[in-house]
Amino acid sequence: MSTINVSNLNDGTTTVATTFVTNGSARAWSNSSSTAIRDSFGISSFTDNGTGDYSHALTNHFSSADYVMAAAGFSAAARTVVFDSASTASDARVHVYISSSGSINDNSSNFAVFGDLA
Repeated sequence: MSTINVSNLNDGTTTVATTFVTNGSARAWSNSSSTAIRDSFGISSFTDNGTGDYSHALTNHFSSADYVMAAAGFSAAARTVVFDSASTASDARVHVYISSSGSINDNSSNFAVFGDLA
């Protein structure tokens, strides 16, 4: 395999440092219903752990469980998606709640995770 070393990328108009791309890109993301993954990147499987509790196995593991998630729920009612403290370097776990009542609920979620890969 060959390696290309570059410090900047240019599309003819804008130049960006390659570190911006490699350090700022989501390592994995998922668009999931309450029963399956609709679309994803860096996610190898989905597990329904119970009402509103979902685990997503990461294709490429993080160096630790100290990565960051940005998430959103979506449906006719407002949803809140919470990154679970039981997440590991190889598994992103989320809980979905109804925003107005705070009750856990089966529903769709979207999330992206950012951090250092192992």
